[in-house]
Amino acid sequence: MNLDPSQLHQDIEQAVTRALSEDVGTGDITAMLIPEENTSHAKVITRDDAVIAGQAWVNETFKQLDDGVEITWHVQDGDQVEAGSTLFELRGSSRSLLTGERTALNFLQTLSAVATKCHFYSQQVAHTQVKLLDTRKTLPGLRMAQKYAVSQGGCYNHRIGLFDAFLIKENHIHACGGIRQAIEKAQEIAPLKPVEIEVESFAELEEALDAGADIIMLDNFSIEETKQAVDMAKDQAKLEASGGITDDTLVKIAETGVDYISIGALTKDVKAVDLSMRMV
Repeated sequence: MNLDPSQLHQDIEQAVTRALSEDVGTGDITAMLIPEENTSHAKVITRDDAVIAGQAWVNETFKQLDDGVEITWHVQDGDQVEAGSTLFELRGSSRSLLTGERTALNFLQTLSAVATKCHFYSQQVAHTQVKLLDTRKTLPGLRMAQKYAVSQGGCYNHRIGLFDAFLIKENHIHACGGIRQAIEKAQEIAPLKPVEIEVESFAELEEALDAGADIIMLDNFSIEETKQAVDMAKDQAKLEASGGITDDTLVKIAETGVDYISIGALTKDVKAVDLSMRMV
């Protein structure tokens, strides 16, 4: 799936508004200690090696707070940077710089963490044709932001939410009465939407292939089972490996020939990049 630019822009505005509201509230009383006319120059550096993502969220933070703040970026989203690098500089009202600091850096440190992890994983499988996919295991309210960061790290977006593609899992299959019934109903409801179904055995895989699924998710298949599934599917459907993906198994699974590997850890198990703002 691709993120819609206009939807992403709207999401950035809304996310920043929410973040500033929860942090600033009725006003930054500590910043009021500083004379209103004071101006400052600040630099934001990274203390970690990282892949950067989140520039638009930083820009929007200071735009909403004080559009007189000048931001000079020394990097772009997707850039790899070393610890100690200056990412951007700020010039403007001392109050505004200090009030916006935490909100801006919260976005940047979180999204850069996602991009950094995605870059690490994508490099591990760069010798294969597999695409690494994110999942819906994202921070509430930051779905679009984290999925954007995934793309900056060299991985890919699965469906954005429950509305843009079918993902039929075990409970859906049970409630529908079977794999074929679930797939046929999906094709009837939204014939232009991709239909993906989860299978747990070769019998279910064969049934999903016969029913015309677009993508078949292999749930916790072993390496050998995944290889057999690739041979069975051939050009009938795309295959996605999911469940139990670890640093030790990722490359081996990618080398089986599956089309996709979905990894929840791309967005849910990340460590924020250590950033710091320093007044010059």
